[in-house]
Amino acid sequence: MPTDLSDTHPDAERVLIELMREAPAWRKLALVAQMNETVRVLLLSGLRERYPQATPDELRRRLADLLLGPELAARAYGSLEGKST
Repeated sequence: MPTDLSDTHPDAERVLIELMREAPAWRKLALVAQMNETVRVLLLSGLRERYPQATPDELRRRLADLLLGPELAARAYGSLEGKST
């Protein structure tokens, strides 16, 4: 089952896959939660660079756009109109 991890030696990739197969469900869920948190941190970092004058509330609202899509985010949290661009 090739996964094409281009920067990983095939032997190391086999070990990684075997470790993941043997990991208990709680560990796999913890890894997914860590990845989700990392994505959120990276997205917020990018938003801070693009909108340096934005308030924390505005940044969270813009993050919702990225995570939920603009339409659902607007329905859930209101419009972004009038926010800094």
